[in-house]
Amino acid sequence: MRELDPNVLARFAGSVTTRATCWRVTRQDGTVLGFTDHDRTLRFDGVTFEPRLGFDSSAATLEPDLAAGTAEVAGILSSRTIGEAELAGGLWDGAQVEIFAVDWQDPSVRLLLRRAIVGEVSRAGGVFRAELRALPHLFDQPQGRVFSHLCDADLGDGRCGVDLDLPAFRRAGTVSGGGEAEVRVDGVAAADGWFAGGRLEVIDGASAGHVGEIVSDMPGAGTVRDIALLVPLPLPLDPGTAVRLTAGCDKHFSTCGAKFANSAAFQGFPHMPGADFALTYPSRGAPENDGGALME
Repeated sequence: MRELDPNVLARFAGSVTTRATCWRVTRQDGTVLGFTDHDRTLRFDGVTFEPRLGFDSSAATLEPDLAAGTAEVAGILSSRTIGEAELAGGLWDGAQVEIFAVDWQDPSVRLLLRRAIVGEVSRAGGVFRAELRALPHLFDQPQGRVFSHLCDADLGDGRCGVDLDLPAFRRAGTVSGGGEAEVRVDGVAAADGWFAGGRLEVIDGASAGHVGEIVSDMPGAGTVRDIALLVPLPLPLDPGTAVRLTAGCDKHFSTCGAKFANSAAFQGFPHMPGADFALTYPSRGAPENDGGALME
């Protein structure tokens, strides 16, 4: 059972309290941000908690055993620390959140209420809403490696080892048209579908720093390419905007060898027997009376 500081209990148990709620958010990139529903700035543990966001939270649901409860937090996009481009770009996905009850007269008197992880984030106008998932939801996520014919490494990471800075895998171009979900890029020559599954990085302009996942890559006339993105950009790119395209991988063993010459580092199990092999049996007259063949 959790033991609480008697001083904290005494300060919060009275009929009139000076209690505020503070949220400390640690994003995946290591950035630590603080927010509060109080009308003044609060500070503790080296973090400044901003008051100018109209932050509000729903009631948290508690579930039995290890089931994951949820809550929701809402706020106004009025802070320099929260921008639409950052939310759309996924910088807040998977961020860790600590929720404190704090005595705003003396922030050293505080109580950690719960920890959560940011799940789905939605935006409507100038307001965002973020789902806060309780830590037990991690038990529903795959942990460790999965046996599969496909590679489970991220292209270019330490396990993969492919150098994506090589000119063959990364090209610079300029935007010549398109919208949020489809972008036309000029100045890039490569094979059909070379960048499918890869990334589009915005180098300059209003959306500088945004990264989008490429779904399809169709070459046009000359060095023009039509790029379709999995998630639309927060803003359409102006013609002349500089972008960088990075090659993609479909995770197949054949692609690893033919496209990246990296078969020795393939992080999958391409020769693992499939379901057909496991269910077959020797039969009279079969060309090879071995019960089946390996899946390539």
